[in-house]
Amino acid sequence: QAELGKPQRNCYTLPGFDFSYGLYIERTDGGVPEAIGHWNTIKPRTDVTRNMPRDFITMNRGALKAGNTTAREYNLYYKAKDIRRKDDEYSRFRRSPPKVPADMTYGIPARPSTPLFDLLQHRYKELWMEQQRALTAALRVEKKKVIILQQYLRETRTTFLRKHPVPAKEESFWHLPHLEKV
Repeated sequence: QAELGKPQRNCYTLPGFDFSYGLYIERTDGGVPEAIGHWNTIKPRTDVTRNMPRDFITMNRGALKAGNTTAREYNLYYKAKDIRRKDDEYSRFRRSPPKVPADMTYGIPARPSTPLFDLLQHRYKELWMEQQRALTAALRVEKKKVIILQQYLRETRTTFLRKHPVPAKEESFWHLPHLEKV
């Protein structure tokens, strides 16, 4: 019953000071002397045969070769020939890993660092300017060759017509003959 004149408590009383929370495990709760005095090593487990997952790729291939087409036939084939995947321990890659050179590293090679000295000296601008100068010089030399060739070649009617083509004749709309004089 609730105490007279006091609100009813809705919690439990806590245990005394000598109470310790948690589970007491006899093998590991020996404190410091237990840790120093005993070497509790884990005993090796006996080999438990693992049930490997089914190899559906091989089973599907076999069912297809057997001429199965429906889902029911496939399920019957799975029950008749239960093929499991091979353990990784016996795989070809585990037994004989590929021979790789000692200095080979996997992955994408690192990008070379940005040459800061060239950036500060505007070296890239200078290279671009040199390329542009070389390009304009080559174009100028080519233009001079064309001009020299034109001086030696004689101008004929064909070359004149190539330079100055005859304007295309504009086609006029067709008119009725009796309205021509209007």
